[in-house]
Amino acid sequence: MDTALVIGGTRFIGRHTVTELLDHDYEVTIFNRGNHENPFAEEERVNHVAGDRNDQTALEAAAVSIAPDLVIDCVAYRPEQVRRATEAFADARYVYVSSGSSYGAEHVPKREGETPLEPCSAEQASDDSPETYGARKAEGDRAVMEAADRGIDAMALRPCIVYGPHDYTERLDYWIDRVLTHDRVVVPGDGQHLWHRVYVEDVASALRVVGESGVPGEAYNVGDRRLLTLRETLETIAEVAGTAVDVVTAGERELAAGGLSSEEFPLYREYPHVMSTATLTDLGWDSTPVKEAMARTVSEHEESDRDGAEHDPGRDAEERVLGVLDTF
Repeated sequence: MDTALVIGGTRFIGRHTVTELLDHDYEVTIFNRGNHENPFAEEERVNHVAGDRNDQTALEAAAVSIAPDLVIDCVAYRPEQVRRATEAFADARYVYVSSGSSYGAEHVPKREGETPLEPCSAEQASDDSPETYGARKAEGDRAVMEAADRGIDAMALRPCIVYGPHDYTERLDYWIDRVLTHDRVVVPGDGQHLWHRVYVEDVASALRVVGESGVPGEAYNVGDRRLLTLRETLETIAEVAGTAVDVVTAGERELAAGGLSSEEFPLYREYPHVMSTATLTDLGWDSTPVKEAMARTVSEHEESDRDGAEHDPGRDAEERVLGVLDTF
C-alpha cells in the first residue's frame, strides 16, 4: 500500500498516526474540518483536504480524488459515521479507532470475540454524552463487522486509556504535574488498582499493522504489554524525571476528611480493566518498553503548558487528607 487517508490527523492519536505512516513511506492525506492547528502544515509529504466527516458527499469526493489504499478513522464517535465511512471508502482497507470501553462485561482480561460488547439502543447511537461512549463505540465495532460481511476490508482497533505526548485529555498530565511539583502525592485506595493504558505511538503502529495485515471484520485490542498499578505509575514518573515521590494511599474515610472521594482522581478505577493483546501481537505488533514510553511522555509534558488542572481535586483538600493520615 502506498497512499493513506487519516480522518482526523492533527491532535493526538491521529497526529502520531500520520507520523507513523510517514515513517513507513506512505503518501498521507489528512481529512478534517481544519478546526485545530495542523502540525503538518509545512510537511510537503502530507496533503490536507478540508471537509466535514458527517458530509457523505465530502467523504465520497475524497475517496474519488485521493483513492487511498488505507483509511484510518480517528474521529468516528457514532456508529452511523462508521457505516457511512465504510461505504464511501469501500475500495480501501478501513481501520476504525474503537475503544476498550466497548466491552460490556468486567472480564479479566477482556478478549476479542469472547468478552461481550456493550449493547446500544437507537437513542444511545445518536447521543453524544460520555455515558453512551462505550455503547456507541461497540455499535461502531458491529458496523465494521457488517461491512466486512459485505466484502469491505474493514477492521477495528480497541485502545485502552491512551497516554503520551500531545495528550489533550491531560489525565496523565495531572499525575505527572503532581509528582514534579510535590514531594507527597495522595493516591486513592491502596495504589494497586489497574487500568490498562497504552502509549500513543504504539496505537499508531497498531493502526498501521492492522491496516496492512488485519483480517476484515476483526477487532484488535491494543495496550501496553506491561501494566502498571497507579502507585507504580507515579514511581515510574518520578524515576524517569530523576526525582522522588512519597506515594500516600488514602481510603474513602481519609479522603472524606478532605471532602474528596476516589472517583475525583483521574485514572482511578475500582475494578481492574485489563485487555489481552495476543491477537494483535500475532500480527507482528509489539509495544514500547513502559519506562521508555513514560520518559518520552514526561519530557514532552515538561515542555508543554499542560498540568491536568481540570482533573485536580484540589491540593488544599489533599493537604487536609495528609494531615489526617499524619495523626495516625
